[in-house]
Amino acid sequence: MSNNLLKGKKGIIFGALNANSIAWKVAELCHAEGAQIVLTNAPVAAKIGQTEALAKTLNAPLIYADVTKMEDLENLVAGATEALGGSLDFVLHSVGMSLNIRKKNPYSDSNYEYMHQTLDISAMSFHRLMQTLMKKDAMNEWGSIVALSYIAAQRTFPDYGEMADAKSLLESFARSFGYHYGKKKHVRVNTISQSPTPTTAGSGVGGFDAFFNYADKMSPLGNASAAACAEYCVSLFSDYTRMVTMQNLFHDGGFSFTGISNDLMDGFRNAAAE
Repeated sequence: MSNNLLKGKKGIIFGALNANSIAWKVAELCHAEGAQIVLTNAPVAAKIGQTEALAKTLNAPLIYADVTKMEDLENLVAGATEALGGSLDFVLHSVGMSLNIRKKNPYSDSNYEYMHQTLDISAMSFHRLMQTLMKKDAMNEWGSIVALSYIAAQRTFPDYGEMADAKSLLESFARSFGYHYGKKKHVRVNTISQSPTPTTAGSGVGGFDAFFNYADKMSPLGNASAAACAEYCVSLFSDYTRMVTMQNLFHDGGFSFTGISNDLMDGFRNAAAE
């Protein structure tokens, strides 16, 4: 059921690879809530994803862009504002990839060329995107920019590797660039620290299934789903959150502030009794 929270608004959604993607759910909900959107993804997604199918379903323009290239982002922003007939009200940055994790390199024996690429794709792209938007004056007053993060930016999760460093940098960019964008045009910038979610990227982290179950038992509300994250994103794109900026917002069922849960303690007691 639509509440028309985004009626008349225009935006860009990065990273809708397939139906498991958080960005996919965000795109669907933005459309349902009355927004006009442009979809974008890396050129390789044309071969491995289903973004084109989503674009057809939502009647949304699809513009491929390599987030490590300024020229691609400039062309994306110019193409999106032209296709939508005006400046943007919201942008979702849902971009992340770790070559060291893909190559199964231990964090303590990282390949630094891979690490540089990981930081470039997963974090520096966020700064690059906002710089492009600002220079082209592509955002409307009180616009909203959101990037997806994870609690490994604050806590150590050994198998998350260099992506933890990328998320820390991503959140820092939200604070630093958020100040300047807020002063210049009242554009707000936030990150959402989401529960472990069975997306293509998330499931590639070692031991994901075990940690997903651990987080679900730790969180008093359980893990937040991709669909619930989409609802949170839409709330941040809406006019109801105009004064929220430079924040890292935990959307994790309470995991981030729970020391231990009864469910986990019961499991430890049962294991000790066996």
